[in-house]
Amino acid sequence: MKVRILVFIILFGAIKTHAQLLQEKETFTHADSLRGNLTPLRTCYDINYYHLDVKFDIAQKSISGSNLFKFTATQDFTQLQFDLFANLKVDKILYKGKILPFKRDANAVFVTFPKAIAKGSKDQFTVYYSGKPTVALNAPWDGGLVFKKDSLGKPWVATACEGVGASIWWPNKDHLSDEVDSMLISISVPKGLKDVSNGRLRKATTLKDGYTRFDWFVANPINNYDVVANIGDYVHFSDSYMGEKGKLTMDYWVLPASLEKAKKHFSANAKPMLKAFEHWFGPYPFYEDGYKLVETPHLGMEHQSATAYGNHFLNGYMGYDMSGTGWGLKWDYIIIHESGHEWFGNNITGKDLGDMWVHESFTCYSESMFIEDNWGKKAGQEYNFGLRDGINNDSPLVGPYNVNKEGSGDMYPKGAVVLNMVRTIINDDEKWRDILRGLNKTFYHQTVTYAQVVDYINGQSGKNLLPVFDQYMHYKNLPTLEFATKGGKFCSRWIADVKDFTMPVLVRVKGGEYKFITPTTRFTPVDLEGAAKDNIEVDTFNFYIGVLVD
Repeated sequence: MKVRILVFIILFGAIKTHAQLLQEKETFTHADSLRGNLTPLRTCYDINYYHLDVKFDIAQKSISGSNLFKFTATQDFTQLQFDLFANLKVDKILYKGKILPFKRDANAVFVTFPKAIAKGSKDQFTVYYSGKPTVALNAPWDGGLVFKKDSLGKPWVATACEGVGASIWWPNKDHLSDEVDSMLISISVPKGLKDVSNGRLRKATTLKDGYTRFDWFVANPINNYDVVANIGDYVHFSDSYMGEKGKLTMDYWVLPASLEKAKKHFSANAKPMLKAFEHWFGPYPFYEDGYKLVETPHLGMEHQSATAYGNHFLNGYMGYDMSGTGWGLKWDYIIIHESGHEWFGNNITGKDLGDMWVHESFTCYSESMFIEDNWGKKAGQEYNFGLRDGINNDSPLVGPYNVNKEGSGDMYPKGAVVLNMVRTIINDDEKWRDILRGLNKTFYHQTVTYAQVVDYINGQSGKNLLPVFDQYMHYKNLPTLEFATKGGKFCSRWIADVKDFTMPVLVRVKGGEYKFITPTTRFTPVDLEGAAKDNIEVDTFNFYIGVLVD
């Protein structure tokens, strides 16, 4: 659905103002702008294909290899930018058999071509690089490579780089807005180990230097931070699921010691997850690449078609219920949450890291939808309500744009709570399901903006939800519903940051049935017979608001 011009102007204005306010409070560096901003040196080319070919020297914790960039020029240019962390060396850049000159600035690399590349033309170059990549100390919360050993002392290595960016370990156009259309991932590892990456395994080749190269092909668009190498003494088992688009392959890669418990645990979680999420969100978005769970030496990550799993085959989040309701201990948090990102984060991807709420709010909300599909709507809403204990209301959910900065961590629980509230306002569960499925269909394999997502929900709902999203995404404060007697009448109004804020809310006279009223920022009489300050009740189970009764 195209964004209506008027709505776009309103939303864009609000976003720009918010971003400016945030940047006044925070200090961003030149390197942040190089990483987060879409300059002509990045927008001049659209990336079509990568062939990433990397050798892992595990003993030295170093890597070496190359990445082929195939692209289409979106304008005439002689220079472009790609990204690679400064601690990794660019050995050379080859173009038509010749070495190209380049300059480095922080984690950006600027390449100059011998003559102008014409708009619309397709071309390619290859970057050769090497070095010791950043070692993650607490993956997946900090990015880099994880070097550990399994219980038998064999190497166990993984990559995890959401937020910090994939250029922490391989050269690419490291911006969420441009996903590569398809990709070949070739990872060479010491003999006796296996690599598990995204997509489907094409072949394994024994090399003369005591290494084995594993070639994985990704047929669908993929964002850079999802590209993964998982290296270990893996064993494999498989299953399949008959879903909305036919047979979906399900592949599982775990350490030998985990095999038997993985067979039982993965089966108990993965198929019910697919059933629930295909019902609510539409077909699994990557049938061509299959679905995988890969045991990893870190907790987990939503690597597309190769979900990282490190929850030790426990229900809950490391055995803990994030909601405190008990519902969170009936399923494995990492399998459900990280797989939910296949729809929100991988299928639909925010164009800017400032809109990471699109990934995390919807995926956190998906947890309650999984519960609803298995134990009923009341159970799902109880879980969703329990997530409020994790909300800090410390800063807005939308981060500042163009500096590679996320918004508040509240994008997880608060975002989920807000989406449940939006569902309550729409008051039509079939329409809500159509909206969730429609998002995944309309923006299938696309990168999106705040305006596109919010305008779609607003348009399909038939409700004016723009002020609601504006308040909850761009401001940390909750709107407060104030009741007071004015001129002998019992009245209500909203106190909010958004000018002319309005939102429907459910209220009742104590013991009666809930009814929608739609207050504004001015006191107006409460349209509810018999309502008074001593008997008014607000549905604060479904509405995350402040309430003030004068």
